[in-house]
Amino acid sequence: MEELLVLDYEGKGYFSHFRYGTWRIAYLNHAPMFTKEGITYLERHNETDEVFILLEGEASLFMGENATEVVMEKFRSYVVKKGAWHNIVVSEDAKVLIVENADTGKSNSEYLPFSFLNF
Repeated sequence: MEELLVLDYEGKGYFSHFRYGTWRIAYLNHAPMFTKEGITYLERHNETDEVFILLEGEASLFMGENATEVVMEKFRSYVVKKGAWHNIVVSEDAKVLIVENADTGKSNSEYLPFSFLNF
């Protein structure tokens, strides 16, 4: 059916799934870098908000320079505002949908070294 595109992602980590105009949809699945032991930085996007929606499993957003934990609930939209430090930790069975500007990346984001092991 040419009028419908059905997409999924079963791999590990972040995958930019679909782009249209100025926005993109991505999936984020479990990967070692999205565990408390694997986080090496917090990030902030200087030109866009970012939306996270937990579809399966468990996930927590860690917000601000102090990495305050926000436990996510399934099917709720979590809008991380432009310029807010954040990162995410997910369970092995997690699937998170992300909506953001298509050009979000290293050129318009900042990274703050971080480790829960040293916190």
